Amino acid sequence: MVTTVDTEPVSGHAGMPLAAQDTGTDTVLGSRYRALTLAMVSVVLLIAFEATAVGTAMPVAARELDGLPLYAFAFSGYFTTSLFAMVVSGQWSDRAGPLAPLVTGIGAFAAGLVVSGTAQSMWPFVLGRAVQGIGGGLVIVALYVVVGLAYPERLRPAVMAAFAASWVLPSIVGPLVAGTVTEQFGWRWVFLATPVLVVLPLLIGVPALRRTSLQRPPEDRVAPDRRRLGLALAVSAGAGLLQYAGQDLRPLSLVFAAAGAALVVPAALRLLPPGTFRAARGLPSVVLLRGVASGTFLGAESFVPLMLVTQRHMSPTLAGFSLASGGVTWGIGSWIQGRPRFEPHRERLVVLGIFLMAAAIAGAALPLLDAAPAWSAAAAWAVGGLGAGLVISSLGVILFKLSPPSEAGANSAALQVSDALSSVVLVAAAGTVFAALGGAKGAFAAVLLPLAALALAGVGVAVRLRPKIG
Repeated sequence: MVTTVDTEPVSGHAGMPLAAQDTGTDTVLGSRYRALTLAMVSVVLLIAFEATAVGTAMPVAARELDGLPLYAFAFSGYFTTSLFAMVVSGQWSDRAGPLAPLVTGIGAFAAGLVVSGTAQSMWPFVLGRAVQGIGGGLVIVALYVVVGLAYPERLRPAVMAAFAASWVLPSIVGPLVAGTVTEQFGWRWVFLATPVLVVLPLLIGVPALRRTSLQRPPEDRVAPDRRRLGLALAVSAGAGLLQYAGQDLRPLSLVFAAAGAALVVPAALRLLPPGTFRAARGLPSVVLLRGVASGTFLGAESFVPLMLVTQRHMSPTLAGFSLASGGVTWGIGSWIQGRPRFEPHRERLVVLGIFLMAAAIAGAALPLLDAAPAWSAAAAWAVGGLGAGLVISSLGVILFKLSPPSEAGANSAALQVSDALSSVVLVAAAGTVFAALGGAKGAFAAVLLPLAALALAGVGVAVRLRPKIG
């Protein structure tokens, strides 16, 4: 199947990676890169559809498994294991190339879906989500390493745009398909049918990746850093404790919060690039801004549908579709940053994008005003999606510029760890504030407006992405 798509040997001369043989005329869908691009896009489609479909079916699954008190753990189980797997994937990719962690991650992702889909109680369901997290963490970092090693610099923005575009259709169709399957056949089939999507990435991806010669030669292999793996384990465990503390407002939860912070803070300081938390110029600011952008946007996104259902009495389906506008404009924003004429202005695009995200998060609170129409949240989220497309994809491109090939895995892992860790911490903090205020109308404002302010503070980080000359 792959050979009919691309009849040229893509490994090139002497087994050199594709990026080392750029002719200046190739495109991401040209004969040289077509199979590889389609393979990676199919992997992103798998992750995107799972995220939208499983999120729709999960409330029904938790109710039928009598596991509503453990509902949040279905999310935290995924994020905590993915944090550890991201660092493992970075180390693995720097040692042997991205093929092995990518294939292993796809397999673990599918296995986790099967475990959750066949669970007879809530704890096995949570276990399945944790296995999915391992797979997701391995896959996302390996994909970034492939982009950095296989594609020349001029094509990387287009690849990142393709990744973002892969989320558009699942964000629109996923909730509808998952809702229909859940109602007609049961929630289990959402989990058990999704692994079928693994077939396409494996059939196309494995041969294409093997032919790009991304395996590390012995002289370029980096020895595993057991210290970093230990730090990753500490971050994962600490993040889990912080999430648990945020879901339980008893005085005892302060003990878990303190233990979580004691694990997360020192480990994160050592795991992320030096200078990350003081926004040092260059790579540290890139990693920090990724966390700020992703954490604030996901934190707000977690509460907007609930706000529309409880405060404006919208149906859950309609409230969920209010976020679909952001998925569409995210793809548009990523496409814009991928245009060659914007390359000299990439840092300015990031500044504009983070400002749009901050404005959108604040604007999403407008439906709390009776005079504002309910659709104002969808309009705000369309603006935010455009900003996110400019920011998230551009940060990946800038990361590749600042990363030597031997550090592509470690730096890609740092970017993803910042993303996931910020999301965990900010969602847990927002949930704690929301629960403490009893879920009233003012609780939504107390969540959304501080997140908007934090996103706006990211503008100050965005102006420091370019390394200091000399």
